[in-house]
Order: sequence, then structure tokens, then C-alpha cells
Amino acid sequence: MGTTNHVTTKWLGGMAFESNNPSGLNLTIDAGPDDGGEGNGLRPKALMLSSLAGCSGLDIASLIKKMKLEVDGFHIETIANLTDEHPKYYDKVAIEYHFYGNNLKEGKLQRAVDLSVEKYCGVMEMFRRFAELDIKTVFHKN
Repeated sequence: MGTTNHVTTKWLGGMAFESNNPSGLNLTIDAGPDDGGEGNGLRPKALMLSSLAGCSGLDIASLIKKMKLEVDGFHIETIANLTDEHPKYYDKVAIEYHFYGNNLKEGKLQRAVDLSVEKYCGVMEMFRRFAELDIKTVFHKN
């Protein structure tokens, strides 16, 4: 039996919900005004993209530290295509890893990305079950 995550999501009225997290922090989910909400919270489908980038980002941050790499900055762009028909889901997701620095060891950083994408990131593996993934790494010299 694997580990279980238990999250409680409580209706706050209107279209808003509050969801807890094992970290002890809460987040608010709300629909936009077009969908009857007040736009005071995060959108569920977009949260999935944050989860994907966050999961992979944690892997890479850990590998940057382990490999003693010099990286001034790093961000992940996640661009997803939603299907037209209900239930709408992401069928294609582009994930771009952007690294900034004067002394980037590109081979090692690419290895860190590959390890996250192919081996460590569980959220990536979940996405792979329903979406076509397009992974790109971009290196920026300062």
C-alpha cells in the first residue's frame, strides 16, 4: 500500500471553495465572473499546470544543489491546450525550462531536466496518461 494524501475542500458559498494541504496551508479556488464566481481564487485546471511545474521544479532545484551547479535563475513555462468538448481536458502540454546564468553547465542541466521528466516527477507521469507532452530546455546567458 502506497502513501495516501488526504485533502479536504470546503464550499465557502457562491462558487468559492477552500482546500487544505498537508503543508498546513490553505488555498482558495473560485470561478471567474464569466462562470458565476468572483474571481477570488485559483482555477482548478490551471492549478494542475502549477502542480506539474512545481513538482518538476522541485526535482530540478534539488538536482542543481546536488550537482553544485551555478544557476542565477530558472523558471518553467507551461502552455496547455484544452479540448473543445466537455469534459474539457488538456490533450497537449508544452513545458519549457528556462535557465539563466553566466556559467551554465548545459549538459548537466539538461540531465537534471531529463531525470525529472523521465524518472522522478510523479505529476509528469500522471499528465503523460492523458496528454501529449512537448519538453523544451532554453539556456539564457546573462
